[in-house]
Amino acid sequence: MENIIILGSGISGISAGYHLSKNGNKPIIFEKNDDWGGLCGNFSIDGFRFDKFVHFSFADDSYIKELFESSSPLYEYPSLCYNYYKGCWLKHPAQNNLAPLPSDEKVKIIKDFVSRPQKAVDEIRSYDEWLRCQFGNYFAENFPFRYTRKYWGVEAKELETKWAGIRIHSPDLEQVLKGSYETQKENYYYTNFMRYPKKGGFRSILDKCRDGLDIRFNKEVVRIDTKSKIVYFSDNTTQSYDRLISSLPLPDIAKMIDDAPANVLNAAASLRHTSGYMVSLGFKRPDVAKYLWFYIYDEDILSSRVYSPSLKSPDNAPKGCSSLQAEIFFDSKTRIPNKNEVLKNTIDKFVAMGLFKEDEIVVKDIRFEKYANVTFDHDVYKNRDMILEFLRQSGIESIGRFGKWEYLWTHQAFKSGMDAAKN
Repeated sequence: MENIIILGSGISGISAGYHLSKNGNKPIIFEKNDDWGGLCGNFSIDGFRFDKFVHFSFADDSYIKELFESSSPLYEYPSLCYNYYKGCWLKHPAQNNLAPLPSDEKVKIIKDFVSRPQKAVDEIRSYDEWLRCQFGNYFAENFPFRYTRKYWGVEAKELETKWAGIRIHSPDLEQVLKGSYETQKENYYYTNFMRYPKKGGFRSILDKCRDGLDIRFNKEVVRIDTKSKIVYFSDNTTQSYDRLISSLPLPDIAKMIDDAPANVLNAAASLRHTSGYMVSLGFKRPDVAKYLWFYIYDEDILSSRVYSPSLKSPDNAPKGCSSLQAEIFFDSKTRIPNKNEVLKNTIDKFVAMGLFKEDEIVVKDIRFEKYANVTFDHDVYKNRDMILEFLRQSGIESIGRFGKWEYLWTHQAFKSGMDAAKN
C-alpha cells in the first residue's frame, strides 16, 4: 500500500483524505494547528460560535451536496443580502436596486450608465475598464472601485478580469431604471440559495468525511526533500512518503522545497493575496442582526463584509442573544494596522451606523488570518503556473484555494481534494 501523506486539514485536505480512504488507502494528514478545518473551522466564546470568515454552501453537484447534507442537516436561505452606502441600505446587487439613493445620485449613475464605454471583451485590459464598461464611470468609481480597495487592498486597474465570472451581475437599462424607482423582488445573485448547518458551525458539513481520518496536529512543515521524499516538521520529526498531496499556500511551499530554482522562488514571492481580520461580536439581545450578510462601501469603515452567525443558525449563539462578524482585508504587501485600531474602528463605526449600542456587547474578539483571498493581478497566472509545474515535476499534487491559487468556493475546494484522490 502506498504511503500517502496530505499537508493541511482544511476542506480540500479532508476531502482528499476521505476519498483516498474510500478507495482503501490509509493517508495521514498533517496539520500545523491544533484543530482541523482550516478556514472552514470555527471557535467558541462564552456560548457564541464564530466561523473563520463567512461560509455558506451552494453546491450544485448532487454527490457533494448529498455528502454535505448527510454530515449535517442544513438550513436553506434565499440569497438575500444588502449594501450599506452613505447611510443608505440597498438590496444586493446595488446596481439593480438604486431606489433608496437620493435623486441626484441616481441621475448621475443612470446618466453614466447610458453613456458607458463600449468595448469588445478582448479590448478590455483591466478590472477597472471592465467595471466602467459594465456600469458607467460614476457607479464604478463609487461602488466597486471602493469595494475593491477594501476587499482586495488594491486599485481595480491592478486586477485582471477572468476571476469575476458570474460573481458580478451586469444589468441592462430596464433593470437599472426599474430598480431606481422601487426595490426589486427578483434575485440577481449568482445563486438562489445559501445552505448552512443547523448545528456545529460550517465545518460540520465535513463531519462524515473527517470521521476516522488519521490527522496529526501541531505538525508545521519547514522543509521538503522531494528527492528523498521526506517532509521535515518544526518539532524536529520527519515523515517519508510515496505520494504527497498539499493544500499549503504556494508562496509558502515553494520556500520549503530543497533546491527550488530562483525563478520559482521569485514567482512565489510575486504572488499577491489578502490577509484578514475577523471581528466577532456577541450581544445580550436577540435582534441586533437584521440581515444574514451585507457589504459596506464607505471607506472610513474598515469592514468590507459583515454577516450574522446567529441568523445562519440559532445554534451559534446562546438563547436570547445574537451575533455579528465583520471581515477586514488588507493586501499582503502593505502595512496591516494594529488589531486594536481595527477593533475600535469596527465597533465605533457600527455604533454610528445604528447597528447596536456598545453596552449591548457581551463578547468581542479579533483574530487574524494570513491567507484570506487570492489576488488576481495581471501576472497571477504566469507566476502560479510556473510554481504548479515545478511542484508537479517534484511529485507534489496541489489542492485547495491556496494550493491551486484559484478563487474556489467551498464545494470547489472540496472537489479539488476529491479529484486528487481519483488521480
